[in-house]
Amino acid sequence: MEVTHPNEDDIVIMSTPKTSALKAMPRWRQYWVLTKPRVTQLAVFCAVIGMFLATPGMVPYPILFGGIIGIWLLAGAAFAVNCLIEQVVDAKMRRTAWRPSATGEVSAFHIIIFSVILGSLGMIVLWNFCNPLTMWLTLATFVGYAVIYTWLLKPATPQNIVIGGLSGAMPPALGWAAVTNTVSAEAWLLVLIIFVWTPPHFWALALYRREDYVQSGLPMLPVTHGERFTLLNILLYTLILIAATLLPYIYGMSGMVYLISAIILGFIFLSYVIALFISYSDALAKKTFRFSITYLSLLFVALLIDHYFL
Repeated sequence: MEVTHPNEDDIVIMSTPKTSALKAMPRWRQYWVLTKPRVTQLAVFCAVIGMFLATPGMVPYPILFGGIIGIWLLAGAAFAVNCLIEQVVDAKMRRTAWRPSATGEVSAFHIIIFSVILGSLGMIVLWNFCNPLTMWLTLATFVGYAVIYTWLLKPATPQNIVIGGLSGAMPPALGWAAVTNTVSAEAWLLVLIIFVWTPPHFWALALYRREDYVQSGLPMLPVTHGERFTLLNILLYTLILIAATLLPYIYGMSGMVYLISAIILGFIFLSYVIALFISYSDALAKKTFRFSITYLSLLFVALLIDHYFL
């Protein structure tokens, strides 16, 4: 979605004490925060790209809007469950301690009810406006994120973001399934790109927030293996990512506009990563993390332009 992608909304840090912040936060916004709207927005964006790439024409409006709403609702439900499972961990981390789940402002019971309502509505929408395959794939994707990644993998291994990255990479396949009722090789190429993009994206965040992870006790790579090893892994995954972004052109899914865009964007991303590897700073890690989001968005926009206009 994380696409993932997980924790993208954590670039926003509350600057006021959490108690005063919560007093200023309306009740509706407390629930809105639990859905991690920035992460959800990126996941839905990737799903919409999958929808448009799946057809040579326009996506029928019922499928387009039904897919957007249904995937958004199920993603929001999964992220709310994620907040519930991680409420103790979140309370130990400065960037997440303000969340209503971490402070107890929204109770576990209410989070569960909220998630069940959102998830049920999402399933109904996807079943009726898209197809059962999309509904089941979306449900499996976000259950995988909320339960398998959050509950089992994240506290167990520093490779959590790699293994659990599949759930965050699935949105393009969900969009593809919504339109075609199948998941073809082209859809899996899009999934592969996000899957390989996730580690360098997330580890850049983990580096400049590593003190948070020390406090939380989570075995994130910068904590368990140190800064240099993490930077090496970011560099290697970025090289793999650049190679993966060439596959749509090689497979015949896209043309020269996408290829040139992928090469230019990959070069810029690699420049950030090499600079980070040579001379690390938290400020540069934050810039790399933020550019990684722009990178993925522009890469998919290039695919879309190539698909429709050339």
